[in-house]
Amino acid sequence: MTHIHKRRPAGLRDRQWEELHGAQVAGLLTDYDVYLLKQGNHVRLYEKLGSHPRTVDGVSGTHFAVWAPNAAAVSVIGDFNGWNAETHPLSLRPDDSGIWEGFVPDVGHGTLYKYRIASRYHGYRVEKGDPFAFFWEIPPKTASIVWDTTYAWRDRSWLRSRCTANSPEAPISIYEVHPGSWRKVPDEENRSLSYRELGPELADYVQDMGFTHVEFLPVMEHPLYASWGYQTIGYFAPTSRYGTPQDFMDLIDHLHRHEIGVILDWVPSHFPSDGYGLSYFDGTHLYEHAHPIQRYHPEWKSYIFNHGRHEVRSFLLSSALFWLDRYHADGLRVDAVSSMLYLDHARRGGEWVPNERGGRENLDAIGFLRRLNETVHAHHPDVLLVAEEATAWHGVTAPTATGGLGFDMKWNMGWMHDVLDYLSQDPIFRKYHHANLTFSIWYAFSEHFILPLSHDEVVHGKSSLIGKMPGDEWQKRANLRLLYGYMFTHPGKKLLFMGDEFGQWSEWSHDAGLEWRLLRYRPHREIRQWVADLNRLYRREPALHELDFEPGGHEWIDCADVEKSIISYLRRGRSDEDALLIICNCTPVPRYRYRIGAPAGGRWREVLNSDAVEYGGSGCGNLGGVDADPVLCHGRPYSLSLTLPPLSVLIFKHDRER
Repeated sequence: MTHIHKRRPAGLRDRQWEELHGAQVAGLLTDYDVYLLKQGNHVRLYEKLGSHPRTVDGVSGTHFAVWAPNAAAVSVIGDFNGWNAETHPLSLRPDDSGIWEGFVPDVGHGTLYKYRIASRYHGYRVEKGDPFAFFWEIPPKTASIVWDTTYAWRDRSWLRSRCTANSPEAPISIYEVHPGSWRKVPDEENRSLSYRELGPELADYVQDMGFTHVEFLPVMEHPLYASWGYQTIGYFAPTSRYGTPQDFMDLIDHLHRHEIGVILDWVPSHFPSDGYGLSYFDGTHLYEHAHPIQRYHPEWKSYIFNHGRHEVRSFLLSSALFWLDRYHADGLRVDAVSSMLYLDHARRGGEWVPNERGGRENLDAIGFLRRLNETVHAHHPDVLLVAEEATAWHGVTAPTATGGLGFDMKWNMGWMHDVLDYLSQDPIFRKYHHANLTFSIWYAFSEHFILPLSHDEVVHGKSSLIGKMPGDEWQKRANLRLLYGYMFTHPGKKLLFMGDEFGQWSEWSHDAGLEWRLLRYRPHREIRQWVADLNRLYRREPALHELDFEPGGHEWIDCADVEKSIISYLRRGRSDEDALLIICNCTPVPRYRYRIGAPAGGRWREVLNSDAVEYGGSGCGNLGGVDADPVLCHGRPYSLSLTLPPLSVLIFKHDRER
């Protein structure tokens, strides 16, 4: 039960105020909510805690509730009371939940507020933003905002078909986007597009390029723009830099109505230490670990969530479901899973505390990740949960019932590092690094992998993707086309960061935005056309996506031509008629009459050639196709005599009509 504060709302007569004053009204929280919270099993706390406009006995106002168990007093302050901590104190619930709550009349949608917390310890006094706020002021301002998130969605058709679009057998090609720098408005001081401006432009572009999904770097509110959202402070609010919650809903709605899925980066591992946020919330280490070694992450200089605390688990589970419930997100990419799994992550000896069994595994975080995947899949079985996990941890995408973590997919960081290391070598030395090109197949089906060429590979002095490639400008572009061709024909779903699709020369800058002006020049348009055509082929051909997670989807023809740096393989779907034959020539030397074993005789049509003139290549190829000879090669009864262009990928399909 909650007392209404002793301030008469404007317009109430004396008798009405006397009847209302002192009366108790039912709060949003029930005893069952408290029970679930304390068990770590409340998965929709955002409906109960935070600020919620409502009407009580005919009086409009807002119900506030905040978890601060070690506070001696909590007040709501805001623009409605001159930020005065004396006028609107909250009441501590008469249980052991540690929740303070209260109803404030005449406070509604758009009101700025914070919590003024006086701790029971050390004389600590602080003004905190609301951990469950749906909207915040534009940084560097720090107030939370009372907000009604009602929105009229128009994406019912997409939601009905989402299970097909997110299926393990579906083509999933993800365009990774930082919303603030995808496109700037140069005539308006280089400002970012708003959510509503971004929606139509991004939807048209992504659809034209053939990507199936967009993945946004964290849109959750964050104090430092340069953190790209990975230092999250508002776990229930899209950043106000680009508009309101409804504006962000409109962006997702627009993408859905263009049949484009939306994946959101989400950070349940750590949070920034900014004073108005979660850190030292009520004068104690409430959300973070109390032990200083367990609390602080040296790599990101941030605080680590205490995943062993029931209330913290409820907070994070509720945040995950919030973006799926209220914003219709089609998946979450969980950041920094490796840092959660291991207590010694980014630490030297003596800088970490072993678990209760004496090991380095973070048992609390592992339990949380399993619970996260079980919870999300129970409530939204058709969404994707993707792990950014860079170690050899076994069973990241295995079901929790068999001891796995339960994710749907995992970033294949090993493939990414190996292939970029290989292609950054001068071609004359590639034969000494051949295993970097072929090793990934040995473990390609041990997990459900996404092949990521993400933002992390084009920042912090790492150079752009095209900048990593050796040789002159023509060779750099040819190597880049080779990289993309190998990626789209390798088992696993795909992810490409914005700007890479047209060969941006500069590293990505969150301040500058993408170099769209490069598309005035034909070489960059040609690279973009190659990516678009790869996407269309990937989506059209079952052999390139249907068995991405099954060993039957890939079959080597020859992986041992080390001296010439050539590999050849088949990709297969469930039907033998869907097979594609792929050859990668990783040197700038064209090869003539190069013989490749084939599984069947007849005509093999050249469906894509990265050296085609329209992609900026030299035009070397096989005149549209080759007839298989009854000549034994690579243990197969038929073979093809091919011309292999320099630094190229060739893709053939058996023409069964001839």
